[in-house]
Amino acid sequence: MRKLPQDFTLGAKNAANNRLLPVHESAIKHVTGQAVYIDDMPEWPNELHVATGLSTEAYADIVSINLDKVRAYPGVVDVIVQADIPGEIDVSPVLSGDLLLAGDFVHFIGQSIFAVAATSLRAAKQAVALAEIEYKPREATLHPRQSLERQEFVLPTHTISCGDAKGSLETAPNKLKSDMYIKGQEHFYLEGQISVAVPNEDGGVQVFASSQHPAEVQKLVARVLGLPVAQVLVEVRRMGGGFGGKESQAAVLGCMAAVLAVRNRCPVKYRMPRQDDMVQTGKRHDFWNSYQVGFSDAGEILAAEYDMVGKCGCTADLSDGVVDRAMFHADNAYFLPNARISGYRGKTHTVSNTAFRGFGGPKGVILAENVIEEIACAVGKDALDIRKLNCYQTGKDTTPYGQKVDDDVLLTLIEELETSSDYRARREAINAFNKQNPFLKKGLALTPVKFGISFTSKHLNQGGALLHIYTDGSVHVSHGGTEMGQGLYTKVAQIVAKAFGIDYQRVNVGSTRTDKVPNASPTAASAGTDLNGMAALDAAMTIKGRLQEFAMEHFGIATDAFAIEDDQVILGSDTMSFPEFIKLAYMNRVSLSSTGFYKTPKIGYDRKAAKGRPFLYFANGAAVAEVIVDTFTGEYKVTQVDILHDVGDSINADIDIGQIEGAFVQGMGWLTSEELSWDEKGRITTNSPANYKIPTSADIPEKFTVKLFDRANSEESVYRSKAVGEPPLMLGISVWCALKDACASVADHTFSPPLAVPATPEAVYYAMQAAQNHKAGVKVEVDKEASL
Repeated sequence: MRKLPQDFTLGAKNAANNRLLPVHESAIKHVTGQAVYIDDMPEWPNELHVATGLSTEAYADIVSINLDKVRAYPGVVDVIVQADIPGEIDVSPVLSGDLLLAGDFVHFIGQSIFAVAATSLRAAKQAVALAEIEYKPREATLHPRQSLERQEFVLPTHTISCGDAKGSLETAPNKLKSDMYIKGQEHFYLEGQISVAVPNEDGGVQVFASSQHPAEVQKLVARVLGLPVAQVLVEVRRMGGGFGGKESQAAVLGCMAAVLAVRNRCPVKYRMPRQDDMVQTGKRHDFWNSYQVGFSDAGEILAAEYDMVGKCGCTADLSDGVVDRAMFHADNAYFLPNARISGYRGKTHTVSNTAFRGFGGPKGVILAENVIEEIACAVGKDALDIRKLNCYQTGKDTTPYGQKVDDDVLLTLIEELETSSDYRARREAINAFNKQNPFLKKGLALTPVKFGISFTSKHLNQGGALLHIYTDGSVHVSHGGTEMGQGLYTKVAQIVAKAFGIDYQRVNVGSTRTDKVPNASPTAASAGTDLNGMAALDAAMTIKGRLQEFAMEHFGIATDAFAIEDDQVILGSDTMSFPEFIKLAYMNRVSLSSTGFYKTPKIGYDRKAAKGRPFLYFANGAAVAEVIVDTFTGEYKVTQVDILHDVGDSINADIDIGQIEGAFVQGMGWLTSEELSWDEKGRITTNSPANYKIPTSADIPEKFTVKLFDRANSEESVYRSKAVGEPPLMLGISVWCALKDACASVADHTFSPPLAVPATPEAVYYAMQAAQNHKAGVKVEVDKEASL
């Protein structure tokens, strides 16, 4: 293979300091095919492959099951049912109810009832189709509205409030009341769910997993095998995407492979084909949000009451945190002086929904932005003016759950983007265009995002690292975070290199392994760099402190006479190369290895009082989206997007911009083309790339500009940076709001037509028809759940 030029690995220059930034540590491997994913690993000669037999009923008793034909199929080596699991059958991430294999009844179409291990995946898949299972169906709950009516919840309801929402609503001069149904989203990672389990000589097992939470895979594998956790080793080198779908639900594959591997004393691979993955694993939660808002004649929000019902599926999974975060973000960027926000954990007989980039935050943010759009139409003002009027600022700086918004970033950032994007002139031009064109309508929206950074479960806000310096000056660091393409390994290597004052190329970040860093939190909540970067920095500073003490004693220099800069060790008036100094330290018995640890300070939420500080800080951003819509068909195009996003003092601007671009497009996909659909029996009908449409390169805006907001984090995060993984996904809401704006223009912005989520061309067409009917004085009921 042709050798790449040396400077290929350095990347683009950082405009702030004119220094070359490292590119993603696996970038070359990705584009040349050298990056090894689990399915790329060479197979063992005796490796078995897994497929599972799935329920065809949403909610039913299993009357009988006959697997004789399955066992007799050529290539089948082993078949197991729930009774064959040696340890516990429950593989829930937090609470209970998620069974590795169903027992006497099933709770959703696609639930695993039995598992087959065969000499090939084809044989395993063909064998499971031969099962004979008889069911006695029960009445299923399939919609979150049904779960609310029937009071069927996976967990108790939670409410946060401030002021007097009910009283202030009654006295408000203007009111609006409505609801909106917000559909979920399929993760559609490039690498599907997969694990390989290899038994060891001591009765334990090693699991190679595509998981955002190796420690949880380790714990649950040990649980189903009835082993101590220390006898299970889980390793994750990289994932081909995760987006939250591999935070809790990847553990099932590791557990199933491990049970069959230990039973049969051979390696076992469990890889879900794409269609099985889309049927068997959870999605982003659907939400049914109903709301009442009181506001002044100027458009200032005076009171709000929100009821948010999450479609959790048949078990709790991570839904408690998802619904909580939806509630925490129902204000988005706007001050609510009097509010009552209730979150319901709706139980439905569908696959248990799970984490997805943004967790529940996007469902709260879009509610807030929809309310702003409706208020703007009601008072006859530009929606941007209503946003600025209600934006958090001095005197309006406390959230409904009692956390102060200390930074004055939001309004400053919005106004900076307003100016740089030429919003006002474009608004005037669009208004003029719309008046002259009955067949095409343009829409424009500037929407902000304020996203809380920290796990809302306090105990997860901790990170660990293990760091070694070898005698040649090379550095190896392990940490608890996982790499799913987001550049975490690259940033950790940069952090360590900066801490030591050495070249980035000296630092190697190893695979995430549970025997290197124990009990690690999942790589989620946008906290991967904050937690693991800080832990790695802690380990580096411990070793650097030892090196400083050694230098002072060995060379007889003062504390301030020691420094490491640009790979050179400064020792008073003398210098020494970093490798030479490390070799000298080793010869003098200085420990060159250390663990590091970090726990997020200041946070704490009192659930009983529904008050506290669940987040260390907020990441902020804003986007301006412009669209053009065909009024006859509802077809549209996103013509321009301008983004200004707050990442604090960026560790790697190139990676951050890439994350912002990718998150925006993924958010845009959720709100436009990615439509999850289910039939009347609870069977998912969008179960393949043929009928579920993620954005392609053709959907990227024609003009797409991303800039970073230049301000360091006011909180003591790692090098004053800010999280970037999840917040920009919600900038995609600007596209949905721009489409809503275009639809409202049909009625001269005197009416805000309900627009379904996702806003498919059909949904946009229906919204425009509603606007036309309103203008003509015709009252027509709008289907807010088009194509549900």
